[in-house]
Amino acid sequence: MRDMMSTRKQFSIGLAAALALGLLSLAEAAAEPLTVRIGFASVGADNRQFSGGSSAAIAHAERYVEQELRDLPDVKIEWSFFKGAGPAVNEAFANNQLDFALQGDLPQIIGRANGLKTKILLASGAHAPIYLAVPKDSPIRKVADLKGRKVSIFRGTNNHLAAVKVLAGYGLQEKDVQVINMDTATTNAALTLRDIDAAFGNFPLASLVEKNIADIIYTTKGDNPAYERHSTLIGQESFITTHPDVTQKIVSAIVRAARWSSDEANREAFFEISARSGFPAAGYRFDFKDQELKYRNTPIIDASIIESYRVQARQAKEFGLLRRNVEIDGWFDRSFLDKALKEQGLVGYWTEFGADGKPVAAGQ
Repeated sequence: MRDMMSTRKQFSIGLAAALALGLLSLAEAAAEPLTVRIGFASVGADNRQFSGGSSAAIAHAERYVEQELRDLPDVKIEWSFFKGAGPAVNEAFANNQLDFALQGDLPQIIGRANGLKTKILLASGAHAPIYLAVPKDSPIRKVADLKGRKVSIFRGTNNHLAAVKVLAGYGLQEKDVQVINMDTATTNAALTLRDIDAAFGNFPLASLVEKNIADIIYTTKGDNPAYERHSTLIGQESFITTHPDVTQKIVSAIVRAARWSSDEANREAFFEISARSGFPAAGYRFDFKDQELKYRNTPIIDASIIESYRVQARQAKEFGLLRRNVEIDGWFDRSFLDKALKEQGLVGYWTEFGADGKPVAAGQ
């Protein structure tokens, strides 16, 4: 009997020790640091680790995300900036090197077509224009003049599809021009040396105009809204499902940055902070000229943006940029955005647009 009682006592002690060890292991696992990897499909001048011209860029530069996570000391943020833009971000997602990214519409669509499991959470860099630049005193004065010319387009980026749509709108196909795949820095150098006849690109082209090196002969501003480019915060489904609390804080931080970036009183400060990217504030002033900050810096993924993705997915296939259909339904998740808007008292602050591109009345 004593042996049996001794055995039971030893068993109880062993069980208690095992439970204690198990609880300790769980506690250690819970306290294990988490590094959240956020990428930008862009990089600053001379490879500076900054971006500009968006609410997410402000959130990074002014440490909005880190401040939002201050009550979770074991969660760290790791920022990455990709010279290879959207295609490089897709590769990083495929290799499980990123949890979130700020990326343009076409590369996101391509990533989805190739099986990446992601969710789009909010807009950051919506309604962005593109520009067509030519060397100073070039005989090219309109889009139709590009036929047969050497034209720089950064393939696989959201500039690519926008440029193809502009060409189509003016009676040309991509095959009608000699497309040369160049990133921003290479494009600016090629225009300066007159190695190319024209370039579709973003606001950095404005610096060449300032230096009297190039002319911008066309912009999508004031043209068909279907030519606009959109960028959004996109995340790995697996991370969002596993860490909804961290996901919420990241979304909430960028919404706070979007509110600040949408205030016209902060226009000059917005440009100056964006200039930490190494691109002059003047370029951002040029890019946002004649447009409200609230229009460009809205975080809202509304019906107009979702419809734009649907159309772009179809057009990407029609233009030969994709080989398969892409299902858009179920890709956008507004739950984190809507919670952030409610908590910050921002419901109705930004105008929402319907699938037809027209403003939606509040409460509809």
